[in-house]
Amino acid sequence: MIYHVYMLINLDFKKNQTYVGFTNNLVNRLIKHNTAKGAKFTRGRYWELIYFKSYKSKKTAMKNEYKLKKDFKLRKSIKNNYLLKRINHI
Repeated sequence: MIYHVYMLINLDFKKNQTYVGFTNNLVNRLIKHNTAKGAKFTRGRYWELIYFKSYKSKKTAMKNEYKLKKDFKLRKSIKNNYLLKRINHI
């Protein structure tokens, strides 16, 4: 089974909050986050997928999810790259 580590962004707030998680069904998980059935932190907000990486084992995915959650420089870099692409695309 393939597992995905992903990062979401919410553009409704000034901070452009992000959320990191892992799943084995990325599409279904994003739908759950956006229909208030995902993690408690994500409820009531609209989330966009800005990053994901796939792994062959759940253990590896969980380790990398933890690393991404704690690495605020990397999260900020991913977020800023996404926002720059978004601005340039408009």
